[in-house]
Amino acid sequence: MPQRDSLVGTLLTATVLCVVCSAVVSVAAVGLRNKQEENKVLDRQKNILDATGLARGEYGLPAAQLSKEQIDELTGWISEKLVDLETGEYVTDMDPAKYDPREAAEKKDSSVEIKDVKYDPGVDRREKIAKVYLVKKPGSEGEFQQIVLPVYGKGLWSTLYGFLAMKSDLQTIQGLTFYQHAETPGLGGEVDNPAWKAQWEGQQLYDENGEPAALVAKGPAPSGSVYAVDGLSGATITSRGVTTLLRYWGSDDGYGKFIKNLTEKQSAKSGS
Repeated sequence: MPQRDSLVGTLLTATVLCVVCSAVVSVAAVGLRNKQEENKVLDRQKNILDATGLARGEYGLPAAQLSKEQIDELTGWISEKLVDLETGEYVTDMDPAKYDPREAAEKKDSSVEIKDVKYDPGVDRREKIAKVYLVKKPGSEGEFQQIVLPVYGKGLWSTLYGFLAMKSDLQTIQGLTFYQHAETPGLGGEVDNPAWKAQWEGQQLYDENGEPAALVAKGPAPSGSVYAVDGLSGATITSRGVTTLLRYWGSDDGYGKFIKNLTEKQSAKSGS
């Protein structure tokens, strides 16, 4: 047994401590993995509810202040679908619950390279098949009242992952939220500011020619603009990133064909 204050004794003590601490951390990580996944799902649910305005509309509260039962109730109004972004048609031979778009985006055979696009979101690849969410209150008429589109793109320091909720006219934005990013707190991190997010409700994603036109202005949004919201102070690159990712996912490189298909089906049903 080496003496406690010898070099060998010090190294032995340090090694034992490292092994014990590593074991404790590993056991904790494995033991809490299910809980972590549950929390991730719950966080995504809250962000979808905030983007759609359902939490405030039904309970007058942001989703973060709802009980688990209230979140489960409102989430029950939302159905998951898969969409082939190349055709814009639903994919019906796959289970949305078992599909992970991020995992698909990382594999070459289930993703496409993003290059030579009009609006570059700053990421290298995207999934071929995307997940979308249809929102319909039980007992209400029509196929859906809103659609929620997962969106992502590069900001200043990170990739911003969020949800864009569109009203049933498929032109008007209901809300925009981001559930994961690493932008600078107080600057680009203001994408989480409720006051800034509230500006998106009622803005138009497309112009009169059907081109994506929503944007984050450089400075205050022009008075009366139906496309722009105020710029994020001191966060020019993050602001530009939000503009670009919205336009990319709104274009035919993103959900554009899907939205056009839905619009045509709605027009056919209404006879217009």
